[in-house]
Amino acid sequence: MNFDFTEDQEQLRDAVRKWVDKAYTFEHRRSIEKSGGFSQEKYAELAGLGLTGLYISEEDGGLGMGPVEGMVVMEELGRGIVLEPFAHTLIASGLLSGYASSAIKADWLPKIAAGEALVVLAYQERKARYNLSICSAKAVKTNAPSDIYVLNAIKSIVPVGDAADAFLVPAMLDGKMAVFLVERVAAGVSTRAYGTQNGGRAAELTLVDAPAQLVTLDGLTALEHAVDIGIAATCAEAVGAMDKTVAITADYMNTRKQFGVVISSFQALRHRMADVKIQLELARSMSYYASLKLNAPAQERRAAMARAKYQLGNSMRFVGQQAVQLHGGIGVTDEYIVSHYFKHLTQLEIAFGDTLHHLGEVANRMQDTAGVFA
Repeated sequence: MNFDFTEDQEQLRDAVRKWVDKAYTFEHRRSIEKSGGFSQEKYAELAGLGLTGLYISEEDGGLGMGPVEGMVVMEELGRGIVLEPFAHTLIASGLLSGYASSAIKADWLPKIAAGEALVVLAYQERKARYNLSICSAKAVKTNAPSDIYVLNAIKSIVPVGDAADAFLVPAMLDGKMAVFLVERVAAGVSTRAYGTQNGGRAAELTLVDAPAQLVTLDGLTALEHAVDIGIAATCAEAVGAMDKTVAITADYMNTRKQFGVVISSFQALRHRMADVKIQLELARSMSYYASLKLNAPAQERRAAMARAKYQLGNSMRFVGQQAVQLHGGIGVTDEYIVSHYFKHLTQLEIAFGDTLHHLGEVANRMQDTAGVFA
């Protein structure tokens, strides 16, 4: 199998990397953290590069690209630990493109592609943990026009919930899950924003008889697909963040001296760095696997995402912890960059299901023929 990237994909990588290196330095990121954890200006710059239309067809104003291009972009954004929730732009683009009516597509996809609208997935609930089939949100059809419903729901950890323009919300309708689109400015919508561990921003979203548009009645299928897009994006972002973490740690070890010599000359530390590199490459290969399986049939896709996220979770924890320990005390200080990579990796590890959850998913999806005796 050929894992080489095409010339267009390499050019895309180069464009995003140059933007990160120039426009999203550590100082820029620190400034965004202090101002609330989200920059509309930086999100607009991503749109200016055409990235917000990555998963949107050319007919709807996008680039019409696919999972591999999404992986390339997310890796580079991960290298800069970019706070803006670009993964949710990919999720919204994929969900609306694949499941929404023509009217909703025509209304929202061009705006998403142009960066004029930020739409995020609001699906997490307190009692559900990572079980996508558990949903307490309720939807009721009104006597108004046939495409208008009202929602009552509380959704947690909604990325930039107080700044997003609309939400994709799963809710129960007549005993079955459906997915709805709710505008932030609609009546009955309120948000309570707070900072996240990695310096970003999220919110509690409360809907009280909030008007909503039906996206699809096949809600669980759409939600699983949306979360799988998020898992693949998170895996790629984590690879980029780990790649940069390893580079920062190697540079530090090549300059930090003890007993008159650089610490990279110590055999024990070199062995630890070798283990870190192995975990990074395991993560990279599983990220490729996730992206390549993103358009597979649902059962195959879901199993692949669980496998990938499990390995990525282990790798993120190992690389982050080793990087901090190899730096010593400076590795946990807020002023030093590697501590921010560690926090970002820690948050990515629990995004869309933590490592233990996905280990359970892998086990549950094993077939009777799995194992050494197959």
